[in-house]
Amino acid sequence: MTRDFATRPLASLLRILARVLLASCWAGVMTGAACAQTGAPATTNAMPQAEPAQTVTSPTTSLTNQSMLYPGADFQLGPGDLITVEVFLQPEYHATERIGQDGSVHLPFIGSVHVAGLSVRSAQTLIADRLRMGEYYENPEVTIQVLDTVNSSVIVTGEVRATVPVSNQRSLREVLLVAGGLPATASHTVKIVRPGIAEPIVVELGTDLASSTSANFPVQPHDIIQISRASVVYVLGAFPRQGAVPLDQSTPLTLLQLAALSGGINFEGRYADLRLIRTVGTERKVVKVDIKKIRDGHAPDPVLQANDIIFLPTDDMKAVIKSMGVGGVLGMVSLLYSLHNY
Repeated sequence: MTRDFATRPLASLLRILARVLLASCWAGVMTGAACAQTGAPATTNAMPQAEPAQTVTSPTTSLTNQSMLYPGADFQLGPGDLITVEVFLQPEYHATERIGQDGSVHLPFIGSVHVAGLSVRSAQTLIADRLRMGEYYENPEVTIQVLDTVNSSVIVTGEVRATVPVSNQRSLREVLLVAGGLPATASHTVKIVRPGIAEPIVVELGTDLASSTSANFPVQPHDIIQISRASVVYVLGAFPRQGAVPLDQSTPLTLLQLAALSGGINFEGRYADLRLIRTVGTERKVVKVDIKKIRDGHAPDPVLQANDIIFLPTDDMKAVIKSMGVGGVLGMVSLLYSLHNY
């Protein structure tokens, strides 16, 4: 009786210690080698198996594609896909390989494995079985990460050029954001060319991509998204900012609004000689406008059209006065006054 009573606490402590060591191995506190020394296997059927982490950590992956480059366990692998194969809690097993045209990938220990046509989940099971049958690992948990794919992707062309991996279905907004968003020169009328459909699908995104309900349109693998250049008007002459200003198809742009977008009208501009150059067919027509009258409300504010050119000439005398500055003008006035009284 005395011996049984003395050994019971020791047995309990040993069981608790074994559980702590086993839990430490699973939590990653101990290394694989330490777990092996304590007799705890790298994996065990006694613990519930979790889904492998779906995170791309390879430095070869661009930041713009990381949000979509691991499509999921149902993604179908194919020739040309770049994958990383790892074994959980076995840091020495790490391979980054591209699937060959024959559909096979060369992996450590087990050599060539045909994975084309398999889902990520099925390929993980196949590789784990090969490693277990070869007695390299007792119960390996294989993780496959897709770093790059050319088999299930969407091509964005035009003002935005990108190839975005799409495994099953994504919204148009997601694809455009991964591609870098829409630049100021891009039209918000997007065409989608889809295999099997004769006519392109036209999607009007409106003025704001983030809040557009039409941007939820589903995009499928192998779609081609065409983004054309937005209509623009050109500003030249006595404006602080010159160049092309994009036109929003849903909101008309007037001459005064264009002047405001260009930084206003410079002092040296010839207000009564503003020229609106418009292309009609193959001909160009010049219309002279007094922008001062428009500003003061004495003339209508014209609505601009695509490819209009707004040119405000410079008054030479005003330009000289502006270049002289306040001090120069005062000196000139003083000189003229002295000559007048001489």
